[in-house]
Amino acid sequence: MAGIVNKNEIYTGQVIDFTHEGHGVVKFDRYPIFVPNAIKDETIEFKVIKVKKQFAIGKLITIKEASENRVEAPCEYYNVCGGCQLQHLGYSAQLEMKKEQVVNLFKRKSNFEDTIIHNTIGMENPWQYRNKSQIPVGRNREGEIELGFYRQRSHDIVNIDHCMIQDEKHDQIMIKLKALLEQINISVYNEQKHKGELRHIILRSGYYTGETMIIFVTNSKQLSHKNKIIEYITAEFDNVVSIKHNINLEKSNVIMGNTSHTLYGEETITDKLSEYQFKISDTSFYQINPVQTEKLYRKALEYAQLDGEETVIDAYCGIGTIGSYMSQQAKHVYGVEVVEQAIENAKENAEINHIDNATWEAGKAEEVILKWQKEGIKPEVVMVDPPRKGCDQTFIETLIELSPKRIVYISCNPATQVRDVEILKRSGYQLKEITPVDMFPHTTHVETVALIEKTNN
Repeated sequence: MAGIVNKNEIYTGQVIDFTHEGHGVVKFDRYPIFVPNAIKDETIEFKVIKVKKQFAIGKLITIKEASENRVEAPCEYYNVCGGCQLQHLGYSAQLEMKKEQVVNLFKRKSNFEDTIIHNTIGMENPWQYRNKSQIPVGRNREGEIELGFYRQRSHDIVNIDHCMIQDEKHDQIMIKLKALLEQINISVYNEQKHKGELRHIILRSGYYTGETMIIFVTNSKQLSHKNKIIEYITAEFDNVVSIKHNINLEKSNVIMGNTSHTLYGEETITDKLSEYQFKISDTSFYQINPVQTEKLYRKALEYAQLDGEETVIDAYCGIGTIGSYMSQQAKHVYGVEVVEQAIENAKENAEINHIDNATWEAGKAEEVILKWQKEGIKPEVVMVDPPRKGCDQTFIETLIELSPKRIVYISCNPATQVRDVEILKRSGYQLKEITPVDMFPHTTHVETVALIEKTNN
C-alpha cells in the first residue's frame, strides 16, 4: 500500500478513529496514517513524516474543522512531556475512547460478540491522582539539576516544577529537593556513560493518610551527603515518615535495584482503602490511583458473587489489597505472590485489619496453587491481577486444571487479557462481562475487570 502518500508532503483528511495510543487515524484508500494530537471527527492538514508498507505517521499542522471534544490542555508541559497523551481530549470523550479500545479488542479483533462491555468508570476530578512519582534526575547543558519526566519517546528529561496528575505534595517535595541537590552539588547518573550517582527519586504517598516515603535510587552503594539530605527533608516535610536508599548498579532501564536500606523513619507507609489499612513498602505493588482502586475492587467483588461459603484464590495478590476486600464475603482467601516482601506486607496487613480467614504464601502462582490443590483446597472463585505481560502460560494451564466456577480477571493491559481469555474460552469458560475503569486519566492506559464463568459443557 506504500505509495499512497509520500514523505514530507502535506495532505488534508478526515480523522475517522483513534489508535490504542490515542493518535488520530486518517485513511486514504484504506491506507492508514496515524497523526498524534488529532481527534476523531476532525478535518486536519498534516505532514507525512514516515512512510511504512502498512501505515504512515503524520504530524499535525492545522485543524481545519475541530471536534467538539477538543479542549485546551491545561498543563504547560503537555506538548513536550511524555507523561500524558490525552489532555487535548475532553474527559467524557477519553472515557468513550477507552471503552472503544476494549470493544475493538474483544468484539472486532476477537470473537466475544455476546460479552457485555460496560461504559468506562471515570473520576469526578481526574487530576492529582497519582500516589507514586518516579522522577529521573539529570543535568542540563548548563550543568543545572533537572527533575521531571521524560520527553515523548526519549530519555531526555523535561525539567518541571509541577505535574497535574501527581499528588500535589510531590510537587512541593520535587521543587525543594531540586534546590537541595543543586546546593550540595550531588553527582547525577549519565545513562550513556553509566557513570554518576543519583539516578531517580521515587515518591510514594498514602492518599488518605498523607504519609510519604522518599526513595533515592543510586548507581552507588552509598548515598553522598546522606546526613544533610535527611536533616533537610525532616526539617521541611512533616508528612515524610520514611527515607530510603535503593541501590541499582545495573546498566538498564529498570528503575529500582534489588537492595534497599532505610535511612530514616519507618520501613513502610500506611494508606487506607475503604475500611482497610495497608502498609506499603518501597518495592510493593500498590495501585497508583486509590480513588479508582476502590471502584475497581467493588466491581471485582460484585463479579465474584460471594455469599460467605466460597474459597477464593487471589493470584498475583501483591500486599493483599483485593484479597482483603474478598475476605469480608468469602469463607477463606488464599493469596499467592512471587515477591516475598509483598507477602510479608500482606500478612501484616491482615493482622492490622483483623482478617483471620486468609492465608498468604510467597512463590510462583502456578507452583503454589498446585501445592494447595494437593492439600485439598478447591476454590470456587479465582481472582487474577497479573502484570502487563498477562498470565504466565503455565499458570493458565494450572488454572484450567483447577477448574473454578468463576474467574475475576483484572488487567492493566487488555491486549494480553484478551489473549488469556481466548485460551480459557477454548477450555470451557465464557467471558460474561467486562467493565473498563479509568485508573490513569489523561493517558491512553485503561484497566479492565472481567467476569469469566465455567460453562456447563
